[in-house]
Order: sequence, then structure tokens, then C-alpha cells
Amino acid sequence: MFGRLVAQHRRRLVLTQEELASRTGLSVRTLRMLESGSGRIPRPSSVRLLADAFGLAGTEREKFVGLALQPAVEGAPAELPADVPAFVGRAGELDQLDQTLSGAGPIVVSAVAGTAGIGKTALVVHWAHRAGHHFPDGQMFIDLRGYDPGEPVSPGDALARLLGSLGVPREAVPRDVEERAARFRTLTTGRRMLLVLDNAASAEQVRPLLPGSGSCLVVVTSRDALAGLVAVNGARRLDLDLLPRPDALRLLRGLAGERVDAEPEMAATLAELCGRLPLAIRIAAQLAASRPRLPLADLVEELGDERRRLAVLDTGDDPRAAVSTVFSWSIRHLAPPARHLFALLGLHPGPEFGPAAAAALAGTDVPAGRRALAAVARAHLVQENGPGRYRMHDLLRAYAVERAVAELPAPDRRAALDRLFDYYLAAAAAAMDTVYPAEAKGRLSVPPSPVPLGDLAEREVAARWLDTELPVFAVVAAYTATHGWPGHTVRLSQTLGRYLVGGRHVDAGVVHSLALEAARRLGDPAAEAENLRGLGIASVRQGRYAAAMDQIEQARLLYQRAGDAAGAARALANLGAVEHRRSRFAAAAGHLRRALAEYERLDDGPGIMRCLINLGSAELRVGRAHEARAHLERALDAALAADDPDQEAATRNNLGDVAMQLGQVEAAREQYERALARFRELGDHNGVAWSLDCLGSVHTRLGDPSAAEAYHRQALDLFQQVKDRDGEQWSWNGLGEAALADGRPDDALAHHAAALAAAKDTGDPKQQARAYAGLGAAHDALGHPGEARQHRERALTLYAHLGVPEAGALRAQLGQ
Repeated sequence: MFGRLVAQHRRRLVLTQEELASRTGLSVRTLRMLESGSGRIPRPSSVRLLADAFGLAGTEREKFVGLALQPAVEGAPAELPADVPAFVGRAGELDQLDQTLSGAGPIVVSAVAGTAGIGKTALVVHWAHRAGHHFPDGQMFIDLRGYDPGEPVSPGDALARLLGSLGVPREAVPRDVEERAARFRTLTTGRRMLLVLDNAASAEQVRPLLPGSGSCLVVVTSRDALAGLVAVNGARRLDLDLLPRPDALRLLRGLAGERVDAEPEMAATLAELCGRLPLAIRIAAQLAASRPRLPLADLVEELGDERRRLAVLDTGDDPRAAVSTVFSWSIRHLAPPARHLFALLGLHPGPEFGPAAAAALAGTDVPAGRRALAAVARAHLVQENGPGRYRMHDLLRAYAVERAVAELPAPDRRAALDRLFDYYLAAAAAAMDTVYPAEAKGRLSVPPSPVPLGDLAEREVAARWLDTELPVFAVVAAYTATHGWPGHTVRLSQTLGRYLVGGRHVDAGVVHSLALEAARRLGDPAAEAENLRGLGIASVRQGRYAAAMDQIEQARLLYQRAGDAAGAARALANLGAVEHRRSRFAAAAGHLRRALAEYERLDDGPGIMRCLINLGSAELRVGRAHEARAHLERALDAALAADDPDQEAATRNNLGDVAMQLGQVEAAREQYERALARFRELGDHNGVAWSLDCLGSVHTRLGDPSAAEAYHRQALDLFQQVKDRDGEQWSWNGLGEAALADGRPDDALAHHAAALAAAKDTGDPKQQARAYAGLGAAHDALGHPGEARQHRERALTLYAHLGVPEAGALRAQLGQ
């Protein structure tokens, strides 16, 4: 569709493809393929050059750019939760929402005095289903968890989810919040969409999520009035009050049936005892429906007795007191296992949980835990948050904590959390053993699980479980570190270490920092060393090399003082890896050879294998390809013998580099593709990005710059997502080389300039040299010999200082 639009504008201006190419800097070949529908959409800067060439402005320009950058999606997103059963009332509020269909700007739905349970989400979801046909391009919904006990969803995470709904692959989501917001605005331009942002904490949380196009409607629910959104962004506010008495009775009748008509006075009393809050009425109606032979009068009497017992909570004018009363009444009529579980669920520190975690809390088996959890869910006391996943409304969580404190002695509450944290540790260890089996022998021992661990012996299931529980791990680490379980924090960080550095560097930094402080409080130097090393690895991946060297050197010294030779060898190998990233290849090889000797003395097979991989890479960078191949082939044999897919993938990627340096491009492609498949199986986002970037370079060498650009672009987006600054500079340089091969020297200049900035930021001299060499080649193609020579001389100075083979080729170009 975009190609046809380009052709229409070109013909409108009576331009040939050659003339349009001259105006935009795009190649004739690129334009020909684009208009025929066989080429890729150009990068955003090229799309804007086309818009400039066509003289597009205003809405017409927005639509042109938006159409180009919209990903292909199969159908419009339809993410609204199910409509609320037996919805009644709110006619005036629904009319006000209907009026927004012809207006613009976001809507804030806010409860009076911030009362929870008043029906904000129910109103919006019901209206959205009713008005859905006005939004043919889709309806998106996201719970921002603004008033949950844990952290609200960050704007960056929310934007990542929204971009995923619009068809952007996870690995292509930009790194920065501003970049994600810009991409979101671009993709929603011209689309008629509804976006529901539920349970927002503040205007600052919402503002980055607003589309830039008036064709989209945003509805926000919050307990906060969000005055800043109203003042700055032109939002309209719709305040919700308690249900009017007739509507409260209609809701009760719709849920509890004819008994309401048979006992109208008791029904009216029941609605008032519920504070006319929809959440409380629904819970009370469910209880009434579950006891069909009991008159409403008896239920009201029971509720009245409970209110007297909880009189301290009832101020007479606070609907939350009535809610507590109704909750108490509801809990009282649960079977004992479900009632006990409800109280314990309030102790769970994470944002969600599954049946196994519930069973661990309750000290029962998983089937019994699942049955009790189902009973609690049927009573609307927990909400299903996806298959086998549950969460609690924050009002209910607060009440559950209150019940736990009132009903369970402190030792029992402590024992329940002991079981919960033991479960997470044991399950994490089992999943890690499945996904990374070669490291199982060296992992810390963990307490036995209080419940069976199910099917975590299957790789796909274990990897999916780790991804699902990742938000819970961070919260559990924070809670255990600060509430008296520091040993669990330490074990959790060391158990998950390999998983966290596979593209989850921010989470790794959080968990290892918490565990480091816990280890220091415990006086455990071995754990302190291991978490310093973990922090160092996370710092490396984020391009913070000086910090990484300091953290890993501190770890090495701690290992030495503790007499841990294997730990000291690991730290030495990590120091070698950091020096390698800094292009200090001689220093890297020195550290790695010392580590290799120590591993061989200890007969540590996995350590030997890792050292050989890194040593092979260091040898390759200084031009010793055959020595590198010998190290890597030895490592590959070891990885295959140990059935270690992680190290097999890393080794194959490096063997691809060897083949590239020896001019064996097809052999390189085969190794990179096999590495990519392995990294994808492992869910190692960082490894996937490196293999993609390498395949980009292969396709440039094979004379297919369009494919090369696609690979480099995917790699760059993934590097940015996982915040790997080192990888970013490689991909920018790769994009520059592909653009030059495609006859686009202006684009090559921009890409190499970005690479140079990133390489200076991380302090990588080799990628700086590569960027200067690329800038020189681009200036040469543009007919700027002076600038070309200047950049190439800078590249030569850096390459010569590093002692790498690229220096010889540049000397030849410069006639030296």
C-alpha cells in the first residue's frame, strides 16, 4: 500500500524514479522495488525525505509517515476485558462518554474521594464494548496498577506492551521511553483506535502513553483527579459517585434474582450495608445466590452482627468501612481452606501468583491449593489475570492482610512466607537446571520445595515459567532482603544469575544489588563476591566498563581472601571479557590465559570451555584466525559433549567470525544461523542480537545490502531493548556499511556518526576506528576526498595502536 502511495505522489509531480532518487538520496533500485511492492519500507529518515520531496505537510504528511511505519498486523487488537455481567445504571456517565466520540482529547474517569470499588473499570469496559464499532482499528487495554501494593507499571513497560499490541516484535521495541513514545505516536497516527488506561497512578504515568493523533480516543481510570492531565492535555473529567439507590437495587436484583422483589426492604438494607459500592454489592449478591433457601433478612442480620464486631472500622461516613464489613461477611461463608488461603494471599508480596504459590502459602498440596483458589475466585475475592495467574484487588489485599494479622499468630505468618520463598527458590533452581543444565553442578543448594514443581523438566515450560515469574522475582528479592530473609535473597540472585544476564540487565542490576547488601548484612564474603561479579557482568552489557572492572576486581580479591580458587578464576575470565569489550586484546588474552591455567588445574570443564571461547575471540581480533579456530573447535567439542546449548551457541557465533576473517562467507553464515537458532531456543535476547548483527555483515559481504540492513536493524532494536550499549555501536556500524553498499552514502554517514558517538560513550577504540573508516568511505563516495582522508587517518591511528589487521588495509588505501 505504501509503495502505491509513493508511486501516486511521484506521478502527481510528474517525476521519474531517477529524479525522485536524486531529490531524496535513495537509490533508483530501492524506489523501483518499493513501488513494485517487492522492497522493504525505507527507514524513518528516508520516509521523511520522501515526504519532503512530495511537499507533504500537516495531516497529509502524518498519514504518509504513519502508513509507512505501521507494522503489518493480522487484524485489529481487541484487548478489552469481558463486559461486566448485569451492568446497571450510570446512564448519565455513559452519555458523557458517548459525547467524547465526536470530540478529542483523553478522558479521565475519577472516583469521588478516590474510593476504590466504585465501578470505574466496569463503567469504562461496559461503555467500550458498547462503542466498540466506532474504533475499527482496534481497542487496547492496559492495567497500569497505579494503586496496587507493588510498583505501578512504568511508562516504558506500558509502551512496550502497547507497541506489541500494534505488531512490533519484542526485539524491535526501542530502548528509551521517549523513543517508544515516539514510535507509538507514529503507529497510531491516522488510526481510529480506543486506548483504555486503567488504574493510573498519576498524570506523569499516563502522559507518555497518549497518542499524537486526534483519531484515537484515550480513557483513563484513576483514584486521582489527574488535574495535570486536565490542565495540560485538555482531558475532561468524569467523577463517579456511589450508585443511586434504585441502581444499587437493580444491580442486586440482576445478580441475586427474584428474592430482591420478595423482600424489598431487606434488599434495600443490604444495598445500604454495602455502601452502594458495586464491588461490595456483587460480593454480597454472590453470597445470597449461593444460599438460595436463606431469606435475605437472615443474611442482613448476619451482616449486621459482623458490623458490630467491626464497629471500630465503621466511621459512619466512610464507604470503605462498609466494604470491610461485606468482605468479612463474604469470607465468613467460605469453606475453611479457602478462608485460610484468602488471609494468606494478602501476605504475598508480588503482583500476581499461581496455584503452586498459593499452595505453598497454605501449606497444602497443589490440587488442594487450586481448589481453594478457585473457591476464592468464585467469590470474586481474587481476579484471574491470565491462564493460571491471579491477582487481588488492592482493597481486598489490604483486607486480607488485616485478616491474616488478626487470625494468624506471627510464627504462622512467618512459616507461610518461609514456604512461599522456599517454593520460589526451588522452582527457580529446577527451571534453571532445565534451561541451563551444564551449570547445574555449580549452583547453590536450595531448600526443598514445599509443593511439587510440576513439569519444569521440559525446557520450553521452564523457560516460559522464568519469563512469567520475572516480575515476581524482583519483588521477592526486595521483600526478602528487607524483611528478614536475606539468605533467600542471596540464593535467588545466584540461582537466577545466568538467566538475568541473558538480556535482562536491568533486572540483574536490581536483584544483584539487593543480594549484595543482604550478603554484607549476613557477613558472607563468598556471596558478596558472587553478587559483585554479577553486577559487573550487568555493567559490561550496559557499556559501563570502568564500573564493571572495579566490581569484578573487588569480587576477585574477595574470592582470593576466601580461598575460593574457582571463584577467582571466574573473576579473572570476566576481567578478560571486559578488556575484550574495550578492545584491549592483549590484556584480555593475559587474563584469560591465567584463568584457563587455573581452570585446568581445577579440572573445571565448564570453566575451561568458557575461557577457550573468549580466548579464541581475543586471538581472532588481533588477526590470529587459525589459533582462534583451534581454541574454538576445542570449546565446541566440549559444549557438544556436555550438551550445553548456551556455550555451543556462543562458540558457533565466534567460529562464524573466524570464517568471515578467512573469507569463508558461506561457512560463516551457516555458523551464525545455527547460533541464532540456539539462542532463540534459550530465550537469550542478547545472543540473538549478536547473531542477527553478524548475519547482517554476512549479507553485506554477499552483495545483498537490503537483507543486511534488515538484520542489523533487528539487532539494533534488540540491543536497545536489552540496553546493550556495546552491541548498539556494532549495529550502527553495520547499518552504515550496508547503506554504503546500497548506494546511500548520506545514510551511511548518519549511521557511522551514531556508531562513533556510542563507541566514544563506552570507550571502545576498535568500534571508533570502524566508524571513522566508514565515515571515510562514505565521504569518498560523496566526492569529499579531504574529509575521507581525515577520517581514515583517525581510523588508522586507532587500528595501529590496537595492533589489529584492519590497519594494513587502511595503510594501503592511504598509500602508506
